[in-house]
Amino acid sequence: MTAAIDVRDLHKRYGERRVVDGLTLSVAEGEICGFLGANGSGKTTTIRMLCGLVKPDGGGGTCLGLDIIRDAPRIRLQIGYMTQRFSFYEDLTVAENLDFVAAVYEIADRREAVKAIVVRMGLADRADQLAGHLSGGWKQRLALAACVLHRPKLLLLDEPTAGVDAKARREFWDLIHDMAADGLTVLVSTHYVDEAERCGRIVYLSDGKLVVQGTPEDVARGSKLVTFRAFGRDLDLVARRLRKMPGVESAAVFGSALHIAGMDRAALEQATRSLRDVLVWQEVAPQLEDVFIHLLGRSAGTES
Repeated sequence: MTAAIDVRDLHKRYGERRVVDGLTLSVAEGEICGFLGANGSGKTTTIRMLCGLVKPDGGGGTCLGLDIIRDAPRIRLQIGYMTQRFSFYEDLTVAENLDFVAAVYEIADRREAVKAIVVRMGLADRADQLAGHLSGGWKQRLALAACVLHRPKLLLLDEPTAGVDAKARREFWDLIHDMAADGLTVLVSTHYVDEAERCGRIVYLSDGKLVVQGTPEDVARGSKLVTFRAFGRDLDLVARRLRKMPGVESAAVFGSALHIAGMDRAALEQATRSLRDVLVWQEVAPQLEDVFIHLLGRSAGTES
């Protein structure tokens, strides 16, 4: 398949700190790729290099077939980039903000383009509302509408749903999948496991390096994590006790179930054996959340 993003050995340093360290990344046309990692892992810097806002110190490649260094201005005309913070005029209405964006991109029939995107994004009832009066979820819809108004080929989303409620996040992702079905390529950074599971492929960064990539299912299966589950009473107290035991990387309660995970099977079996008088344990397949917690723990250990 043709790659919308194809970069190799990207490096970026700020002072003595290596923010991106030899990153190679390929994203196919029409793919929704999740970009994951702890804060400071290099996700935002990578996205900014892809759209030409930051120049890499080393490496290179293409975005939409254009060189990310030489052709940065041309790349920016063909992508939509949604930053972490709402960056539109709060004292303008939804429609006025979108009209301004249409003017910047010199869209031929601005009025019709704005009308069409307002309908597509479900913003028709709020077109005359001041952007500053919108809730977080509706602000994100406005930002997304502005990003795709000029019909980009690639959408770069940097933690687009941070601070947005679950319903608004789900509706936002439904819109992303609708656009991907029409051929739009999406690279989206997120901290939410449920959002990562909606991506066709995920890429996990740590200290600016690619640690693991693949479908969510493949990443979970290939993690080599050992996980056990038990049902019973007083699970919060049991979980607190388990977290102090050797080899237990995580112990979390989900409803009426206690879930523990780690890499040392013998240590986990020893931990569960000490509690078999009160709980019945069953080994289960690792979930993506277990993998994220494990990788975040490794990142924290490296940083310290």
